[in-house]
Amino acid sequence: MDWMKILSAVALIAMIIYLYPRAKAMAANSPKGSMQDWMGYIVPMAAVILFIILLISLV
Repeated sequence: MDWMKILSAVALIAMIIYLYPRAKAMAANSPKGSMQDWMGYIVPMAAVILFIILLISLV
């Protein structure tokens, strides 16, 4: 294995270890979404997915 790959792997692991506690705290202290918030996300995503399926079926 090349030394650059080993150094990259070590840096990636160090970054994950460094960021994990902060990400866990942010997830615990974030506001919870209501049903209206989730529908505001689900409806556009469903429209995009259906549009992509339509485009694929036309090919």
